[in-house]
Amino acid sequence: MEKKHIGFDLTILASEDELSIEESTLLKEAEKARRKAYAPYSNFFVGAAVLMENGEIVLGNNQENASYPSGLCAERVAVFQAGARFPNETIKAIAISASSKNYTVKIPAAPCGNCRQSIAEYEQRQNSPISILFRGEEGPVYKCGSIGDLLPLGFDNSYLGNS
Repeated sequence: MEKKHIGFDLTILASEDELSIEESTLLKEAEKARRKAYAPYSNFFVGAAVLMENGEIVLGNNQENASYPSGLCAERVAVFQAGARFPNETIKAIAISASSKNYTVKIPAAPCGNCRQSIAEYEQRQNSPISILFRGEEGPVYKCGSIGDLLPLGFDNSYLGNS
């Protein structure tokens, strides 16, 4: 039997003042997108901003539906839109901002499993890491260097014989 530990380094910044100008701008764009989210059922609002290699920023926010499985998370809205608009461009980073109508979100909300898997597909496709920033309404900013950090042992095309 072999036992391995799988872990990653998470950078925790006390405030957005510790971010680079590029990262701070991206997080502010995610906050703007969050304010336009459609979340009448959960009252949990998420915005995402994707920074492309060409400098473009693509926004997304969560879109809920009375038939819950029909909604879509902010991260996938943004990443899929980035893929549709700039199919040959590399995604450099994604910033995520979360808030609630019912309480102040002070702990950064990481992407859900479906979003992690979707982002991982783009990271594999472009063969370069995508930096992830995430924050609540206030409090620390979490930063990791790759979606692979948040989704170790993720499913990819190698399992399909397409590597």
